[in-house]
Amino acid sequence: MITKSFTQVLGTALVAGVLLVACSKERIDTVDPNVKNKVSLDFENRVGDQKLVLGTPAYKNAAGEPFAVTRFNYFVSNIRLKNENGTVLTFPNQYFLVRQTDASSQKITLNDVPSGNYTELSFMVGVDSLKSISPVAERTGVLDPTSYGDDGMYWSWNSGYIFMKLEGTSTAIPTTASANQAFAIHVGGFGGGWNGAAKTANNLRTVTVPITTPATVRGNIAPEIHLFVDALNIFDGPTKLSLAKTTAIHSPAVAGPVADNYKTMFQVDHVHNVNQ
Repeated sequence: MITKSFTQVLGTALVAGVLLVACSKERIDTVDPNVKNKVSLDFENRVGDQKLVLGTPAYKNAAGEPFAVTRFNYFVSNIRLKNENGTVLTFPNQYFLVRQTDASSQKITLNDVPSGNYTELSFMVGVDSLKSISPVAERTGVLDPTSYGDDGMYWSWNSGYIFMKLEGTSTAIPTTASANQAFAIHVGGFGGGWNGAAKTANNLRTVTVPITTPATVRGNIAPEIHLFVDALNIFDGPTKLSLAKTTAIHSPAVAGPVADNYKTMFQVDHVHNVNQ
């Protein structure tokens, strides 16, 4: 009779276990680009290290000026996901309006994303020139100029979209400048003209952020990419903005520095690679 020692039996079991784990890992990590799933982008609006709550007067900018936010909207379009192998996936003709008053608008779902490990996200803040000049009948959903109600994300006088709108109040604003101490920062301008007028400034900005923990898309994994959006950067970006001196921005000609500021307000905070 042939007998095995305890050491031999244990060794065989360990080898079998290692092979099983290796095979399981190989199955999990197999990437088939023909297998697709969805990717979600979650935009969490913040002011510094605090969540943005409309009407809350507890925020301060770098100049020490207190302010409350009453409205915060921005367009997101021309989304791209970059795979770890360098392949770039685009989502053409998809436009989204993120509004602080609408929690559902703060989650964007991208469908039919091929399996892969995605390490970079980019998107445009605003509505590109090609779509801005397309026939009104082709601008539906969030691009319908009549759909905004009080939000008013379209300039009829300039035939263009407002890419970012931030409104609020501040006790730092002199009542001589604004009786109710309100401010309104509206940024638009895609470089086009209107009724033969001179072209506006081009204030479209593209944001590119790394995804440090890759978004892993598989047939059974649909990642959620969670972004922090820091509205404080609108005041405290490369160009400092004082509410005591600037209560209103409506002209594309002067909005470029603000667009440069809010370009920096996006970052990926974390990724949930969610099993389905």
